[in-house]
Amino acid sequence: MAKGVRFHEVGAPDVLRWESVDVGEPGPGEVRIRHMAVGLNFADTYFRTGLYPAALPAGMGVEAAGVIEALGPGVTGFAEGDRVTYTGSPLGAYSTDRVMDVAPLIRLPDAIPFETAAAMTMRGLTTAYLLRRIANLTAGDTVLLHAAAGGVGLLFTQWAALLGITVIGTVSTDEKAEIARAHGCTHTVVYRREDVAARVRELTDGAGVPVAFDSIGRTTVPSSLDSLSRRGLLVCFGTSSGPIPPIDAMQLAVKGSLFVTRPALADYIADPTERAALAGELFDHVGSGRITVEINQRYALEDAVTAHRDLESGRSVGSSVFCLDSAPV
Repeated sequence: MAKGVRFHEVGAPDVLRWESVDVGEPGPGEVRIRHMAVGLNFADTYFRTGLYPAALPAGMGVEAAGVIEALGPGVTGFAEGDRVTYTGSPLGAYSTDRVMDVAPLIRLPDAIPFETAAAMTMRGLTTAYLLRRIANLTAGDTVLLHAAAGGVGLLFTQWAALLGITVIGTVSTDEKAEIARAHGCTHTVVYRREDVAARVRELTDGAGVPVAFDSIGRTTVPSSLDSLSRRGLLVCFGTSSGPIPPIDAMQLAVKGSLFVTRPALADYIADPTERAALAGELFDHVGSGRITVEINQRYALEDAVTAHRDLESGRSVGSSVFCLDSAPV
């Protein structure tokens, strides 16, 4: 029988349980996948804590890579043995095997290892839509990026550098600042001892940045708004420090006719054609070596409690994955 991580109540990491799960056979439009690697994302903690509601008991995780072992009736475009990756499907990726709808699957090129795919499908597609769909950024532009040494941050800074975009990245420590700069971040701000908005103004000769990308939320949104240039855009795409605080619409006018958006990856990959285009760009950069995906934390699936504790403590750098014993070397 397959094994997986489930939770029967919301709360701290220790609500996660390693259990046997009955996978069964795929139905119409479904496939059965044997996972080779599973992604660990901060968004997973939102479901565990109840910030994102889920019917309980529930599985955990929305990102993994593996091999199709069986096809249900009516499935086209895939075959048994195909290498695939996915993100954004219903909860349940923290498992050795699963049956799922074929719709979210993305064919994985042979050049990209399973662990790499699990570490970067969600983060990479997030980076892709942030840089290629949200705003009309061009070479020479400067942007602010919070959590520049995080999983999205290290992909974002590399991709931005390829586009000629200057990144001012915030980090929590000098060590993380070095890591961010090594991955293409032009300027770093250690937010625990520096005033982010003041530093951004200094680096931009007082103008501010046209776009601020904020995955932190509660503690950083005020400084993000204060870092924007006239008619600038705040992109709130995460809430790792807590929910985004209320924003007074009049203050947007006072601060320079600012714009705010709270995008979700699901809305940028819902269309199969657009998802394929974004994934194609991502896979091309990673497969060619122009963008590297560094996996700095690896866990066994049964150690999900420890993994979530590490993630929430801020000890993690870059990407983290769960490795399965069944995965090929």
